Amino acid sequence: MSNIILIGMPASGKSTAGVLIAKKTGYGFIDTDLLIQKCEGALLCDILKKHGAEGFIEIEERVNAQLDADRCVIATGGSVIYGKSAMKNLKSLGTVVYLKVGLKELERRLGGKDIFKRGVVMKKKGETLAELLSERTPLYEEYADKTVICDGLSLEGTVAAVIDAVNK
Repeated sequence: MSNIILIGMPASGKSTAGVLIAKKTGYGFIDTDLLIQKCEGALLCDILKKHGAEGFIEIEERVNAQLDADRCVIATGGSVIYGKSAMKNLKSLGTVVYLKVGLKELERRLGGKDIFKRGVVMKKKGETLAELLSERTPLYEEYADKTVICDGLSLEGTVAAVIDAVNK
C-alpha cells in the first residue's frame, strides 16, 4: 500500500485519526489543509474570506493535484471532492477511505462551534450542515475505495476500522 487518503466531512476525524493511523502503520502524515495554509501564507478562514468558496476550491484543487507522497496517511480538507484533478491524483496515490459520519454525530462533534472559523467551504450562503452533508455525500461515495462508518466509534475504533479496511 503506497498511501492512505482520508476524505469526509469536517469533524469526521480525518486529521485526528490520520495522525494515529500514521503512528500505527509507520507511515508519514500529511494534512492538506496545512499545505494549503503554507502555500497561501494564511489561515483557511482567511483564504476563504479573501478568495471566496470558488477561489478556495481552485487553490485546494491545485495543491492536491500536485501532491506526491509515498507511504503516507493523507488527511484532506472536506471540500477536496469538488476538485476532479485533485481526486484523480489522490486516487492514483493510494487507497481513498471515506470516513462517513451521520448528521446527528456531526452536530454532536461540532457542538455549536462556528464552522466558518474552521475554514469550512460552503458554496451557498447560509447553507446548513444538513444541506452540505447531502450535497457532498454522493461525491465522497463516488471517490471512495473504502468506506468506514464512524458513527458510534471511538477514535481508537475509527483508527482500527480504517487500518482493517485498507488491509482487506
